[in-house]
Amino acid sequence: MLHSYIHALRTTFKAGLLILLLVSGSALHAGDGPIILGQSSALTGPAKNLGIEMRAGLLAAFGYINDSGGVNGREIHLISLDDGYEPDKAVQNTRRLINDDDVFLLIGEVGTPTSKAVVPIAEVHEIPFFAPFTGAELLRTPFRKYVINVRASYYQEMEEIASYLVDKMGFERISCFYQNDSYGFSGLQGIEQALERRGMELVSKASYERNTLAVMGSLREIYRADPQAVVLVGAYTACAEFIKLSKIKVNPDITFCNISFVGTESLKEALGSYGENVIVSQVVPDPQDDSIGLVREYQESMKRYQHDALRSFTSLEGYIAGKLFAAIARAVPNELTREAFISTMHEVGTFDLGGLILTFADDDHQGLDTINLTSIYPEIIDIQMKFDEAGTAEGGQ
Repeated sequence: MLHSYIHALRTTFKAGLLILLLVSGSALHAGDGPIILGQSSALTGPAKNLGIEMRAGLLAAFGYINDSGGVNGREIHLISLDDGYEPDKAVQNTRRLINDDDVFLLIGEVGTPTSKAVVPIAEVHEIPFFAPFTGAELLRTPFRKYVINVRASYYQEMEEIASYLVDKMGFERISCFYQNDSYGFSGLQGIEQALERRGMELVSKASYERNTLAVMGSLREIYRADPQAVVLVGAYTACAEFIKLSKIKVNPDITFCNISFVGTESLKEALGSYGENVIVSQVVPDPQDDSIGLVREYQESMKRYQHDALRSFTSLEGYIAGKLFAAIARAVPNELTREAFISTMHEVGTFDLGGLILTFADDDHQGLDTINLTSIYPEIIDIQMKFDEAGTAEGGQ
């Protein structure tokens, strides 16, 4: 009987030891598995092209990176969820990505109102909110440790637009059509501040509701003041509707300026033959400029991994975001943790992605500061400015 008891103890001990080894082995090799990233963005609805293109750029970058050895042997996997450009849905998606999918970080969120709703959740969980497709000031001021921006801000874009309209073109009567939410307000404040620096103010302003095409009321309000130019802060569908109706019903020669979030290629397609005198500010290089090594790589990667997707400013921004993530993650000296990821970004500081250089610091989480103006016809306006630390144009007012 004693022998049976001892045998039972030995069996139990061996089984327990086996379980312990399996658990320990699993924990030991957990860092060898794929790196899971989460994205909530508009994949349906009036802003869907932006989310679809941002996702395509990310996937093309991760396809290239994974086939090139990944991040120190680990593949990057992306989970994308549709929020339809609605904050409530973005919050649901984010909680699922964090709690159920255990993502390493959140990447490529599309839009200001959705980002505004999601950032507090990311901060509570101390998860990086990486490369959102928005230039909203609320993601920059005050400084947020867990928010990492690739692109220049809407305030910087509006300074460039004001410089073009006022300093170069000499316009004195400027209006603003904006989306009635945090995105629209951020752009509105940006153009108001840029004009104030020039001793000017908007002659009229009017808004529309997100995810709608209800622009007729705004049209009447804007043109009571007889503007020479209208600055637009909206999604491509509403902006295209406003511009077309303006050209048909009011004046075909008015100048229209959009900030980058509008989605240049989608706006151009929606406008059709009404694209003359329509300008868009850009925060990443021209996706057709193959003089830049990164852009050549992007073009080839899109052909190989996302051949049906549009090559656009938006998908290029997604590609840049994916490449930047991998560059930072590869530079982490030991275990890849969220805190190590952020501290490594600070310590390395400068990341050359192939002719496109992004810089970060302990108190600066915005990689790019350059703005370019493009127009629907012709493609490029010969004007480009860089910005100092205060966010005002170098040599400007």
